[in-house]
Amino acid sequence: MQSLFRSSPRSGADGQNRVLFTLARCVPIALALLVLGTELSPAHFLYTGPVLTATPALAAVTMGPKGTLSTACLALAVSVTTATYNHAWGTQQVYTNFMAILVVSVASVMTSWAIATRRRIELDQVRRIAVAAQEVILRPVPARLGPVRAASLCLAAETGAQVGGDLYEAVQTRYGVRLIVGDVRGKGLNAMRAVAVVLGAFREAVHYEDDPVEVMNHCAAALQREAAVPGAFDQEALMEGFTTALMAQVLPDEPVVRLVNRGHPPPLVLHQGQVHALMPACPLPPFGLEDLITDSPVKPDSYPFLPGDRLLLYTDGVVEARNRDDSFFALPDAMEGMHADTPQEFLEGLHQQLLHHTEGRLADDVAMILIDRTGEEADCVAGRQGAAH
Repeated sequence: MQSLFRSSPRSGADGQNRVLFTLARCVPIALALLVLGTELSPAHFLYTGPVLTATPALAAVTMGPKGTLSTACLALAVSVTTATYNHAWGTQQVYTNFMAILVVSVASVMTSWAIATRRRIELDQVRRIAVAAQEVILRPVPARLGPVRAASLCLAAETGAQVGGDLYEAVQTRYGVRLIVGDVRGKGLNAMRAVAVVLGAFREAVHYEDDPVEVMNHCAAALQREAAVPGAFDQEALMEGFTTALMAQVLPDEPVVRLVNRGHPPPLVLHQGQVHALMPACPLPPFGLEDLITDSPVKPDSYPFLPGDRLLLYTDGVVEARNRDDSFFALPDAMEGMHADTPQEFLEGLHQQLLHHTEGRLADDVAMILIDRTGEEADCVAGRQGAAH
């Protein structure tokens, strides 16, 4: 999802860097093939030993230990092939080349392994810091909130070590249980700062605003105020970013859920074994694009939410997760096939199916909140009404 306060990926620069990196990885192989072609041609009188010896060292810069070892084996294979073709066995030059390739190969593999180990340790450390920072802002959802049982799940993408921009919260208020799920585009400090701003505004406004639309307006205004602070966000985030969010409110005395969707994937409700997407009647733009909202009054959408129903709020990292065949994760089918007693077990089942679909490699962060509507609150209301009569 795209969002206001996430660094916009520099697609052009990133693409150019990837091309350069790929070309750099091809250099050692190209040199080995160049030596092979030279030695098998009439120009075999040229001394190519130093060029062939350098290939493992060049591979160590970009290929890692396995790639470096493979390049070293290629260099040895080229050396054996050319020595056989030119009938050079028994000459001092051949054995000198072999010795040089072996020494450089061993040194290159050891160096590459040491660099890879150090990078892995540093990456693990950064990941631990990122997770700790994220856990400070994203607290676990209570298992019970008034008329609903709840559970939450947050998974970090396998690639990279920066904190993501997914956000969620569930709060019990005098107006009912209120939940929010959102997605800030990008990663890093810009994204985490935007997450903190939205959640701070939400946690404050839900207790004082009876209208869910006004709660969302408070979140949008908080982001605008933060963006006005000099240096709070980089220029690209201010120019190109925006934040998607979805708020749900479960009324305490009615079997209804009210939704305000600001450009976020629609929630899914599981009713009697079938999943339905709760599409907004009047789509609204994400935070940061308030200029696109018309002057007509905005009202929350209301949908039935009966005892026994389950409502899932999620980020796009769930439905956009792909497998090797480039197929998206079928979240509605997974929900309909899930059999679990508690919301936590339900989310754990979805987690396992998601990892199975992607073979354990998530390309984007994932956040989910699941709530069950129990019948206890309805029974209490009916009992009070009966007593009044």
